Amino acid sequence: MMSSVDTHEKAKVAEKASSIDLASPPEYTDVEGGQTRTLKRQLKNRHIAMISIGGVIGTGLFLGTASALQDGGPIGLLLGYAVVGTICYAVMVSLGEMVAYLPIPGGHIKLAERFVDPAFSFVMGWNYWYNWVIILPAELSAAAVLINYWNQSVNNAAWITICLVVTVVINMFGAGVYGECEFIFASIKVITITGLIILGIVLDLGGGPNHDRLGFRYWKNPGPFVQFNGIAGSKGQFLGWWAVMTQAAFSFIGTEIVAIAAGEAKNPRRNLPKAIKRVYVRILLFYIGGVIIIGLLVPSNNPDLNLRTSDAASSDLYTSSRALYGLAMVGNAPKIFTMISRKGLPYVSIIFCALFSCLAYMGINAGSGKVFGWFANMTSVAGLMTWFGIAVTYIRFYKGFKAQGFDRSKLPYASPLQPYAAWYAMVSCLVICFFSGWRVFLKGHWDHATFITNYLPLVLFPILYAGAKFWRRTPVVKPEEMDFISGLAEVEADSYDEPPPRNWVEKFWAWLM
Repeated sequence: MMSSVDTHEKAKVAEKASSIDLASPPEYTDVEGGQTRTLKRQLKNRHIAMISIGGVIGTGLFLGTASALQDGGPIGLLLGYAVVGTICYAVMVSLGEMVAYLPIPGGHIKLAERFVDPAFSFVMGWNYWYNWVIILPAELSAAAVLINYWNQSVNNAAWITICLVVTVVINMFGAGVYGECEFIFASIKVITITGLIILGIVLDLGGGPNHDRLGFRYWKNPGPFVQFNGIAGSKGQFLGWWAVMTQAAFSFIGTEIVAIAAGEAKNPRRNLPKAIKRVYVRILLFYIGGVIIIGLLVPSNNPDLNLRTSDAASSDLYTSSRALYGLAMVGNAPKIFTMISRKGLPYVSIIFCALFSCLAYMGINAGSGKVFGWFANMTSVAGLMTWFGIAVTYIRFYKGFKAQGFDRSKLPYASPLQPYAAWYAMVSCLVICFFSGWRVFLKGHWDHATFITNYLPLVLFPILYAGAKFWRRTPVVKPEEMDFISGLAEVEADSYDEPPPRNWVEKFWAWLM
């Protein structure tokens, strides 16, 4: 059986456990009619693998890169995604170390309560719920934009409704069905983006019907960078690159979903580290490879890149509902959201979160591309604040783990980049958020909607934290008092050695998944 600690470490665990009340009911349970209901571990290793991949590949790549290319040019686009990709990796190795050790329901939200303080967990939870409940209408708006490229005769409301109904139905069947659907949909996305990258290489080298070899033509004309707002020189090019950063963040937001899925994952000690370790492969292959191809095939001055005027050259509901459920279980949301069906489905949370998807219907009058831009701004900043919170939580986790004499080398997953990766992620996320709405301060570019959607999540974070500290009056958890024990026995019991592959097909599948 896989274990996080050796004999010496287990002795320390047992000693510390003696001072902790382990007789209290397990966390995240719903007692009703004398029966205890909990989230059930229904997600297999292939589900976790594809959920982590599916969280990376989405509208940010298929649609969001349009405005990023228009703002930054092909090199600005590439550099922007590369920088945010390094931040994403730093966040994921920080998160992976914690959730592989304690894969409990609530993920980083619950871990923030253990290693920072309850007030920080409160703001982390509501920010994360806000982030994902806004992503759903953003995705629905994006779907309408994409479909309008092929069919403009049908009202956007029809496409939004169809996508919404499918999403809700899938989630109402529970984590097992959701996992299977996510596996199928993510597989389609992987095949699609891989095919598009291959096709893009072929077209760039002159393999299209007209045999026109593009090469790096568009890197020369209109140029590798865009002079943002007509500002000349390196200043305009720098601003063009910086304009890509927020959009790139929207594209990468979602990789942390494996933390929320950890509470419903089978054999978490084995499956979660594998999903975390391969994040860099997905970043390099899908995003860096994808934006290079996009920059080769499409000129940055193409008018169809403007989503506000152009038609467009299902894990959201799952994550938001689990975040709301976790908030309710620790008393940070109304208790009604803790209601669970006999099959372990938090159906009240799912229904409530689904109602917010109606915001996507704003796109009927305002234009789905414009609405997508608003939601993308809000999601980017809220997502970056989630990453900031994860980095802070890890820094505290690292300090407490060391203070209590545990050995990080015995963890199921430990990154050699720590704690520097967490500090890098924390500072970078704050800087990008602070300057996310800078373009509205340029002369003649003031826009109320852009300003509010960029800075509302950033302002709410410290306000909610201050309010929660005042209301709860709970101190920051001291490193020597951090709880590394509760829930550990249950995690160990759910871990097991899987049978080795019997042939090369199973070996390849085990490596892939």
